Amino acid sequence: MDIHLDGYRVFVVTARERSFSKAAEALFITQPAVSHAIKQLEERLGGALFFRTSRGVKLTVEGEMLYRYLEQAFQLVSEAEQKLTEMHSLQSGVVRVGASDTLCRYYLLPYLESFHLHYPEVKLHVTNRTSQETVKLLKDGKIDFGIINLPYEDSQLTVWQGSKLQEVFIAGSKYAALKDQQVTPKQLAAYPLILLEKGSNMRRLIDAYFQSHKIRLEPEFELGSMDLLIQFAKAGLGIACVTAEFATEELASGGLFALQLAPKPPHRHIGIVTLKDVPLSHAAQTMLNTLLQPISEAPKLP
Repeated sequence: MDIHLDGYRVFVVTARERSFSKAAEALFITQPAVSHAIKQLEERLGGALFFRTSRGVKLTVEGEMLYRYLEQAFQLVSEAEQKLTEMHSLQSGVVRVGASDTLCRYYLLPYLESFHLHYPEVKLHVTNRTSQETVKLLKDGKIDFGIINLPYEDSQLTVWQGSKLQEVFIAGSKYAALKDQQVTPKQLAAYPLILLEKGSNMRRLIDAYFQSHKIRLEPEFELGSMDLLIQFAKAGLGIACVTAEFATEELASGGLFALQLAPKPPHRHIGIVTLKDVPLSHAAQTMLNTLLQPISEAPKLP
């Protein structure tokens, strides 16, 4: 249906003012323009909407019905415009982010705290999934962007490279004899190792590292989270492979130490991914811009 909003706007203002001349003043147009717009609307709708009285114009029965509906419609339009203004000024809106438990706790959380402090009216929804599952959520339209472990290649995604991460092997006092020694991959493989479960980018990187030295790993434990890796190492159950940037507190406290593995495993990066050619809401774009700050300006990891 071809809806002539300008004609309806003239009609609503005329009904409200009960005068063609006052409607013209309110709309900043001429009285003949108001009369012409009303006449065209009446012809299109097939009946009179106003009749003249000594005090101006009055709505017909059909005009009264039309006015009630249009008044609600224009109120909804006004409310929609107000909501858009609030979203653009970050007085409302929603940001949906996907990230693993580890990346959420050690990387994303400081950004979320800062964003919420500055824009408390914007709702933040965080979904915890693996990198693979986060990308699927993104493609299904259930999140605005994802925080994943790189490398990750997909022609449907725009990928930004974030902070650098370095894997290290950590141990407790049970393995204190290794503290000041340089350890080779072959020597390390002889100890009980605690690794992330297969399927994660970090595990693939570590497996590839040992394979490059012709070593096939047979870990003592395969766990699902960085926190568990750290706790198992603290308990003396083996030597755990963790991300150095996510274990700074434990290493600084002296309860655990990092082995001097030579050569070191290759480093990797945190990645931020969005769908190509899919625009973000103003709130989501603002959050993304915050995450894309240079590392020197980003919140420090704990």
